[in-house]
Amino acid sequence: MWRPDRSVRGPERASLRDVDPLNRVFAEAFTDRYSRDGLVGVRVPQLNSAIWRYAIEDAGDGAMVWRDADGQLAGFNMVHRSGVEGWMGPIAVRPDRQNEGLGSTMVQAGIDWLKAQGARTIGLETMPRTVDNIGFYSRLGFIPGHLTITLVRDVGRRNADPGELLSAPGGSLSSGLAACRALTDRLAPGIDFTRELALTQELRIGDTSLIRRDGRLVAFALWHSAPLAAGRPKEEVRILKLVAESLDELEQVVDAVQHAAQHERVRRVALRCQSAFADAYLRLVERGFRVHWTDLRMILRDYAVAGQRAGVVLSNWEI
Repeated sequence: MWRPDRSVRGPERASLRDVDPLNRVFAEAFTDRYSRDGLVGVRVPQLNSAIWRYAIEDAGDGAMVWRDADGQLAGFNMVHRSGVEGWMGPIAVRPDRQNEGLGSTMVQAGIDWLKAQGARTIGLETMPRTVDNIGFYSRLGFIPGHLTITLVRDVGRRNADPGELLSAPGGSLSSGLAACRALTDRLAPGIDFTRELALTQELRIGDTSLIRRDGRLVAFALWHSAPLAAGRPKEEVRILKLVAESLDELEQVVDAVQHAAQHERVRRVALRCQSAFADAYLRLVERGFRVHWTDLRMILRDYAVAGQRAGVVLSNWEI
């Protein structure tokens, strides 16, 4: 009896030629996930191609795809590393290829790659209400941890001085990147956001706000203003990485990003705060940020977040 070929091959390194199939699998898989969670009628849009380019180039060799016997994309795992911090996302399997073991294969490939790269933290994020996902990742050795809470705040329409930016004319990109790397390493040894900062500048999808005290860098925030969804207008500034020596510097850099958002003429600022930083979270709520979404951070057993010496280091584990 003839049976269809259900084999898959991979992982292969994703390229920019894969953006369209990546988008189709992403939208179909996450729409299906929401539907199975009871959110019937929610349609997840395809992503802006510039955001996919950022994800693929940021992941590098960690941008993994699997193909079916016909050469069509069956699943993908975007695996990222910022120094010793490693995380996976987005991850998706085409709906008709789910429940065949491909998801486990993809996650294990990501784990193996991050271990080989020397990552000391390995994790990912999923929706807290999705018990199937939590159980799936737990069976692969991931332990539920803190919530990551998306906070948003509307900004005024007036034009504002964006403050000092990494892209400032006449500034030295290399020295700016070195200062950001040194500050991050001082507060969270081994973590390095240099690639993300440089790639954001290269692709012109956002910028980095800088705060100095007596000429010394004390805080920075990497943000994107390019729309997430394909075909949508620019409507928010999203903070992906934020590093600050203290809560006061946290407030200053968030204020600077809000001014940059006004300069970009977008209506709100969004950032994702890990609940482990309780004081930072409450300070942001006190300053008018409101809760918009929650994700559950899960960490691979024996690969917990490295100890932090001081300050606040917020790292978004989504693109």
